[in-house]
Amino acid sequence: MKKNWLWPVMAAGLFISACSAETAQEETEDPTDTATESAEETETASAVDSAAMELEVPFDGVMDHVHGMGYIEENSGLYFASHHGLKVHRDGKWTEIEDQYHDFMGFNATATGFVSSGHPDMQSGMQNPLGIKRSDDGGETFEDLGFEGETDFHEMAVGYNTNNLFVFNPQANSEMETGFHRSDDAGESWQQTAAEGLEGKVTYLAMHPDDSMMIAAASNQGIFLSEDGGESFTRITEGELGTAAFFSEDALYYGTYSEQAKLVKRDLSGEEQEISLPDMTEDGVVYLAQHPENPEQLAIYTAKGHAWETQDAGENWTQILNAGQVQ
Repeated sequence: MKKNWLWPVMAAGLFISACSAETAQEETEDPTDTATESAEETETASAVDSAAMELEVPFDGVMDHVHGMGYIEENSGLYFASHHGLKVHRDGKWTEIEDQYHDFMGFNATATGFVSSGHPDMQSGMQNPLGIKRSDDGGETFEDLGFEGETDFHEMAVGYNTNNLFVFNPQANSEMETGFHRSDDAGESWQQTAAEGLEGKVTYLAMHPDDSMMIAAASNQGIFLSEDGGESFTRITEGELGTAAFFSEDALYYGTYSEQAKLVKRDLSGEEQEISLPDMTEDGVVYLAQHPENPEQLAIYTAKGHAWETQDAGENWTQILNAGQVQ
């Protein structure tokens, strides 16, 4: 394998840090009732959106040590989990979540919020490490899913719509032995998985938004795919570093690096299509996300701290971060 410089950069700088659709309305249903319900749903969603966005203040600086990125459907923001809290890109503007400057690790956006681990802001009064926390109000409050004061989960996948989890536990704690574990009830209980066939140093995990049995892993030995909840994995790349993974409803997107960075869309049937990337010199994709309402809107974050968005599935890219500096 050539140009192995990227793996130490990602490992040191990014991954190892101290710090279902609803039932259709029947034809006989009163259309007035339907319209009323729709209006109520819209009003509720708007209230959630506004409440989350009230926490945000303008941000015009540099973010470092990004450990996750994703779109939150409830408020249409692209969230970056940094060493100093959450930064949000929305409608061409940058904001940050005020007074919640935690060092987020293992960050996963969900339809209603996010799940994360990491280390707390020293002023928060939370135990260090955070364990696993979930927030459905933009980061104002957190639900504790366990392991606070015990474990910082760097490698964690969360189902976007299910909130089920798959994690690597680096050291035995009160509920887990060292190794890979999954929760099929959004963190209420856990079971260890064998992860047979998964090789190398794993740096990123991804879970299908609805089917928790489908899990992908990126490691220095490539990209691996499981269809049995992490009991076994199959390598789907050869001769490349696995750098990133993300599931949409109908495909696995993954990043690799050998001679150059590559981004691939793999349909669940196994058919693959390479997606064009912006000009990148000795750099690779380490996080990627897809907008939940627009499949052609993708975002990538790279090992050198750059970020781009595309509105047309890679035909054109707009840079929104340059070496951590917001654009």
